[in-house]
Amino acid sequence: MLEIKNISFAYQKNLVIDAVSFTIDKGQNVAIIGQSGCGKSTLLKLIYGLYDLKQGTIFYNNKPILGPKFNLIPGEDYIKYLAQDFDLMPYITVEENVGKFLSNMFVAQKKARVQELLALVEMTEFAREKAKNLSGGQQQRIALARVLALEPEILLLDEPFSQIDTFRKNSLRRNLFGYLKQKQITCIIATHDSTDALSFSDETIVMQNGKISAINAPKILFENPTNTYIASLFGEVNELPIHLLKPTNDHQKTKLIYAHQLKVVVASDFKVVVKHSFFRGNHYLIQSDYLGQAVFFESKMAFAIDSMVFLALNS
Repeated sequence: MLEIKNISFAYQKNLVIDAVSFTIDKGQNVAIIGQSGCGKSTLLKLIYGLYDLKQGTIFYNNKPILGPKFNLIPGEDYIKYLAQDFDLMPYITVEENVGKFLSNMFVAQKKARVQELLALVEMTEFAREKAKNLSGGQQQRIALARVLALEPEILLLDEPFSQIDTFRKNSLRRNLFGYLKQKQITCIIATHDSTDALSFSDETIVMQNGKISAINAPKILFENPTNTYIASLFGEVNELPIHLLKPTNDHQKTKLIYAHQLKVVVASDFKVVVKHSFFRGNHYLIQSDYLGQAVFFESKMAFAIDSMVFLALNS
């Protein structure tokens, strides 16, 4: 078990991580989400042991994880950390990069392991290519394979799919997280992508201004966001007076409603003016105006600018 207990950290006087606590069981996949600058990347570096804590403790299986004050070479052998810069060796081949930390004493086993990992990240055909000739997305996939080479107990990933195109990203995520579950490797991923949090994490941590705003199963966070900040991390959200959505005498109470939860109807008390229609493939995201407030909803069709439509909750 990984235990983070009341940790804080500051860059000089700027407090970046503020009294953060949580635990992660072996083999869990945990996503950390939040706006840029909320402390996601710093938290991963603290868990890896790259920085010294201002306060608090980090334990793995009751053994402390300590920073550079205590370790000449920061980090632990059982933890691997993939930063947003990939740190590949540009002038050696892909297979040499992946096998960099594998022993040369067992050549056949090393070759098989490298081939297994290249297949996992769908880079087998580039095995003999030099790293400097790869695209950013290809380099990111090779970096992922390399941190898995020695099969860590804990894997820390900082925006690991940021440069990978959508087609490859979807396939890679399925392969990677399936592999981690099979091997019972604990994974913590800092991400801006709600798909990482919703589709692949066992638990999601929401961070804001260096603090934890929420921790829960992703489905619960998505369906029951406690504030606009949390809901906005999963998609377009509206904070609407509840009397527009159902009969009530309370005209002060509001409710958080995602764009997909609204539909166009023939008539209702909720009338909006269309401002933009954004094509999203299988639907349009419509931006509209209600008494000066932007309201987003989804529709199968686009609407003319300044046309009036009536909205209601999707049943």
